[in-house]
Amino acid sequence: MGDIVISSAVRENLSSLQSTADLLSRTNNRLSTGLKVSSPIDNPTSFFTAQGLNNRAADLGTLQDNIGLAVETLSAAASGIDSLSTLVEQAKSTANSALNTKIKATEITSTASFTDPTTALSAFANAASTETITINVDGATTTITAKALTVSKFVSAVNGISGVSASLSGSSLKVSAASGREVTIASGVGSLGGDLGLTGTYDTGTNRDSFVTDYNNLLDQIDQLAADASFNGVNLLDGNDLTAKFNEDGSSSLTISGVTFDAAGLGLSDSTTTAFGTDSGINAVVSTLDSATNTLRTQSSTFGNNLAVVENRQNFTDSLISVLERGAGGLTLADTNVEGANLLALQTRQSLGTTALSLSSQSDQAVLSFIR
Repeated sequence: MGDIVISSAVRENLSSLQSTADLLSRTNNRLSTGLKVSSPIDNPTSFFTAQGLNNRAADLGTLQDNIGLAVETLSAAASGIDSLSTLVEQAKSTANSALNTKIKATEITSTASFTDPTTALSAFANAASTETITINVDGATTTITAKALTVSKFVSAVNGISGVSASLSGSSLKVSAASGREVTIASGVGSLGGDLGLTGTYDTGTNRDSFVTDYNNLLDQIDQLAADASFNGVNLLDGNDLTAKFNEDGSSSLTISGVTFDAAGLGLSDSTTTAFGTDSGINAVVSTLDSATNTLRTQSSTFGNNLAVVENRQNFTDSLISVLERGAGGLTLADTNVEGANLLALQTRQSLGTTALSLSSQSDQAVLSFIR
């Protein structure tokens, strides 16, 4: 255009139209993108400040995913403790059921009659000092020397065995097992049945053996449940620790220590028929179960406090992300209401500029008319 000469009036109107067109282009871009600062050219300070705010918001958003996983891991552990508590209560109920099952002592009454406690048991009168009588109660074996054995000596020897007692009631010899379990009396010499009127195995009482199996099965379930309470590869009930990071560089975090809450970790172990054979033995098991319940409740409270902290930080981070994104938006987002008004004004200005340009060129057209 350097070789084309136009009047100053036309040039001024043309310049105004070009400026209006630039403003229209910028306004249309802001309306279409929603941004008033879309590149460093628009406003370097606002652009890079907003970029930094958005980057931090994105980093915190990634941390939120990890915090969410920590919340779910703690929730899995809390659910596991609730279920473990239920199993422990079931085990306690089983033990109490055994305790309420009163034992009926196994009592063996001889068919032979003994009027004199000092009567020698003839079958053993000449027995060697090494000969013995064996008394077996539920697998526990005790021996009595058979040599020169009398009724009173037999009674005395039996009474010296834990869980077994013997007595002469009138002329009848009675042997009983406190546990109510199987009693076997046998000898390697002589005829025990002939002398005492006692033969074979006697098991007429009620025992608690079935409860032992139920109890031990519940402990197996405790082991299995504790092993299954994992989330995303972390099991707080199987000794795994969990670290929840709350900021970008990890300087703000919470480490949650795991526990081992299988049966052994709770201080529980498989019981035996011997332990359930006496009230004191069962009461000891119940005491251990009470201790396990207290341990579970204490740990549940600890995990609950940890969960509250993590959820609080999760909510705080959500709020902080919103603040950062709002701040970035305040620096770069366009006000569509303002830009819409600007567009309308610029369209009007452009129309007026076109009209003005047409009027300013009329003088040149008049000269052309004069030449014709």
